[in-house]
Amino acid sequence: MFPTPIAQTRPATRWLYRIVLPLSLLVWLLPLLAVALTAGRSEADLAAGNFWGWPTWHYGDNFASVFNNTPTLQYIWNSFRITVPVVIGALALSSLSGFALGVYRFKANLLVFFLFVGGNFVPFQILMVPVRDFSLHLGLYDTVTGLVLFHIAFQTGFCTFFMRNFIRELPFELIEAARIEGATEFQIYRKVVLPLVMPALAALSVLIFTFIWNDYFWATVLVNGDQSMPITGGLRSLNGQWVARWNLVSAGAILAALPPVLIFFLMQKQFIAGLTMGATKG
Repeated sequence: MFPTPIAQTRPATRWLYRIVLPLSLLVWLLPLLAVALTAGRSEADLAAGNFWGWPTWHYGDNFASVFNNTPTLQYIWNSFRITVPVVIGALALSSLSGFALGVYRFKANLLVFFLFVGGNFVPFQILMVPVRDFSLHLGLYDTVTGLVLFHIAFQTGFCTFFMRNFIRELPFELIEAARIEGATEFQIYRKVVLPLVMPALAALSVLIFTFIWNDYFWATVLVNGDQSMPITGGLRSLNGQWVARWNLVSAGAILAALPPVLIFFLMQKQFIAGLTMGATKG
């Protein structure tokens, strides 16, 4: 039923594993290596067709040009203005809805839960036109507020699915004991449940931060101007009108990738603890 551990397989299988794994890792890393090399090339180097050769070491000039000649700092600031409120809002709403669906037993519990989860199965492309028209009707098009509200609405479904399953695994005796002691439902949520699901909230915050920061589709559908454009959508403006400046785009892409990578490494222990919480008993 379960795959055999690689250490227990035949010698030929272990040798094949040792050969295929590094090759697969190299193929996976090739695009990242290409971006890192391109960020250090000059436009003349790219025009000469030197795509995989040794870079001409223009990293300082390219990154300085990104900061000084493009609104990259504004894009990065916009990404933080969008991502941080979305993480806070989605976690707050999903912890409340997860608490209600995980603790209370009522007839429509499963139906309400399916309504939260069902939105995750709808392709975003189908919603592009109605969501854009709706944002225009409410005056939220091309605003940070509109993008924040949209992402909170869509991410809350996935977060509720995540939190409800974690809360249902908690010992129900703790909640019953708190009720016997006279605690209100909100006190049970705040003082009993929340401290126990902090690892899950930490893991979820890393996931949601990465999802929203790396979003490109909705950033280009719901935002048009530089005033509210996040870094993922703003990278396309680093190209010239007549010339493709891939060295600047690559430098901007590296800058755009740094925040989620740093967030993951800073919260790596909490992320792993949240994903593995409840995996073992005893």
